Amino acid sequence: MRETPWGMWDPLPPGELVEELRALDAHWWLAGGFALEAWVGRPWREHDDIDAAISRPDQLRLRSLLEGWDPHAADPPGQLRPWAPGEELPPAVHDIWVRRGAGGPWKFQFMLDETEDGNWVYRRDGRIRLPQRDLWWERKGVRYIRPEVQLLYKSRSRRPKDEVDFTVVMPLLRHDELGWLEAALALSDPSNPWLTRVRAQMARI
Repeated sequence: MRETPWGMWDPLPPGELVEELRALDAHWWLAGGFALEAWVGRPWREHDDIDAAISRPDQLRLRSLLEGWDPHAADPPGQLRPWAPGEELPPAVHDIWVRRGAGGPWKFQFMLDETEDGNWVYRRDGRIRLPQRDLWWERKGVRYIRPEVQLLYKSRSRRPKDEVDFTVVMPLLRHDELGWLEAALALSDPSNPWLTRVRAQMARI
């Protein structure tokens, strides 16, 4: 359990979240630390939330599935407000927190990812793009964000848990995955200390 200004978190386990979202008629994928652990094949830390993501154009399909839940949008960022049925969220909103009912703990978070012409677009730097089909990997019908893309997201905050995830995952990336992350960091955040570590790892393999 984690306390926030907007209430407690008690996240669903990944398997339960997958079952809750089985009927979602759109591509979606698990993200965050759970996605990294699935890729590595083992856990290494506790999780105080769980993240999933979907393309912004599919947001109303997600909202329809959340009937019976209590979804809130971060609008503006740093504040939460109810997400009304049928409401298309504005471009500034990219985080949604979901709980079973008012006053209950938050159970999962959804991010709205930007897309253009079939490409995923990094919202912090629109020059960084991937064909959407290359954004995730799949196991047993469940999609997970690519580890190098998830590390790019984590590179901006570098909280203690992000540093731990980077230290575990980065040395396991293939050379091409490291190359993508190196190019993305060099373009969007060239002073980021992770960039030096990525380049050092590339030189070793």
